[in-house]
Amino acid sequence: MECVFGLVGKGFAIVVADTSAVHGILVHKTNEEKIMKLDSHKLIAASGEGGDRVQFSEYIHKNVALYQFRNGIPLTTSAAANFTRAELAAALRKLVGVVFVQNPYAVNILLAGYDNHTGPSLYYIDYLATLHKVDKAAFGYASYLSLSMMDTHYHAGMSLQEAIDLVDKCITEIRSRLVVAPPNFVMKIVDQHGARECAWRQSLPSASPTFC
Repeated sequence: MECVFGLVGKGFAIVVADTSAVHGILVHKTNEEKIMKLDSHKLIAASGEGGDRVQFSEYIHKNVALYQFRNGIPLTTSAAANFTRAELAAALRKLVGVVFVQNPYAVNILLAGYDNHTGPSLYYIDYLATLHKVDKAAFGYASYLSLSMMDTHYHAGMSLQEAIDLVDKCITEIRSRLVVAPPNFVMKIVDQHGARECAWRQSLPSASPTFC
């Protein structure tokens, strides 16, 4: 029931994710961070199994930082997306000795970034290491609803306010039509000024539950 989606507008890319940490029929917390800032101008939004999602996101984050530390320049968004795709592909086909071992990450990725020469971009990377550069994308059951809304209302060159309005329409549709809809969502944006949090959409307080 995870919800991760994003789109590219005029001079920016925006990614949205729910903030629920769920296992089985239980909600453990409603302020889980699923969008990580890779560097000053890149965001990675991940959905999938909790352990894989956290471990793989941190792995990509540290390797992107290591590349910049070693070379003195950051990876472009395209390079970071291709590196991410290569790591997922390698995990799918890992060899130990002469034995073929299946060790995939159950994680889907939206990678958004802004480069000075190419502007904003959004990359779709699924758990089978499929990579596409897209204008809009979504993962999870909510993709059935959010993609239909974006197909109807999205257009190239959207302003930031138009993009936020479209995101709100997607969230409203998810909450009204998905059987088990996440209560809270966070939006993050990346543009020429950098990657940052844009807004929250909450229907429950963002706090971890307390147990006796």
